[in-house]
Amino acid sequence: MKNIAILGSTGSIGTQALDVVRANKDKFKVEVLSAFSNINLLASQAIEFDVNTVVIQEESKYDELKSLLAHTDIKVFCGEQALADVVTYESIKVVLTAMVGYAGLKPTISAIKAKKNIALANKETLVVAGDLITKLAEENDVHILPVDSEHSAIFQCLAGEWHNPIEKIVLTASGGPFRGKSVEDLKGVTKAQALKHPNWVMGAKITIDSASLMNKGLEVIEAKWLFNLDPHQIEVIVHPQSIVHSIVQFTDGSMKAQMGLPDMKLPIQYALAYPQRIVSDFPRFDFLNYPTLSFEQADTKTFRNLGLAYKALDKGGNMACILNAANEVAVDAFLNDRIGFLEMSDLLENCMEKITYIANPNYEEYVNTDKETRIFATKLVTKN
Repeated sequence: MKNIAILGSTGSIGTQALDVVRANKDKFKVEVLSAFSNINLLASQAIEFDVNTVVIQEESKYDELKSLLAHTDIKVFCGEQALADVVTYESIKVVLTAMVGYAGLKPTISAIKAKKNIALANKETLVVAGDLITKLAEENDVHILPVDSEHSAIFQCLAGEWHNPIEKIVLTASGGPFRGKSVEDLKGVTKAQALKHPNWVMGAKITIDSASLMNKGLEVIEAKWLFNLDPHQIEVIVHPQSIVHSIVQFTDGSMKAQMGLPDMKLPIQYALAYPQRIVSDFPRFDFLNYPTLSFEQADTKTFRNLGLAYKALDKGGNMACILNAANEVAVDAFLNDRIGFLEMSDLLENCMEKITYIANPNYEEYVNTDKETRIFATKLVTKN
């Protein structure tokens, strides 16, 4: 029996993780749940899974959540520091970080220092401070188990191969709803169009990131830290069917791919159960239903965000932190009809040029970089 904490339990990854727990109640026990503001779903989940503790990040929702759970023995906390505190509970073995964006950094650091294994769905943690996180994990003998389908695929391909050098990895991208579109086509894109992903059902932020290929850019940076790779060893190809989740090529030229239907419950379950594989009733892939699997080159001229991510990775230091903070502001502005789809890339590039670069940042400098970038990016949005 593994006791787990799920940070971001009301989002897409969190709710699917709870589906995995429902199907494996003899293997997993949920100790802690957290959400940003969805108190009704959080309370319902907490009661169903009889958790020890819940944390609501939006502090104004605390009293209402406390009232919803008043008839139970469930502990209720709120705020950023509470989230960093509860992941240190001695009973917890694995912390699934399924929060959105930069907010996942502090509780992940806290969990690693408490020697908890991390099932990482919050890619921004490694994007923002990959050097800091990987060093902390090594110092505390903590496993970081990737939950993103692409990084889980790489991780699964490397099982039993850790001693063999990698020549390169290939991350696959669906291409999103605008695959094949030109810059001219994208000038009038609406948020409704951008939110219609062809293969995956995800939250709004990651769906927009997928439409702009920013999500793949963040995954490139994440892969560098997860698998200790140089930028030139990380390739992105577009694979519209989303069946081949990613590929590893070894130095002898042989390649391993992990395949399956697009279903996030499989990588979630793999991370939670690792190193075991447990039986599931997930739908099975049938080659006869997919007689053709196709692959295309990623278009970094039209979808500039992917190129900007490689640029941030090459630069190092706090540049990826700048990229991430600017992107979070840009996506929020796009979702609120304040900037256009293509203007998101302009905003990112502007921030990367103007925000103070630090070659070897510490934690406080990452925090300050994030704040500085958000203030600057918000002013740029306001000017528009």
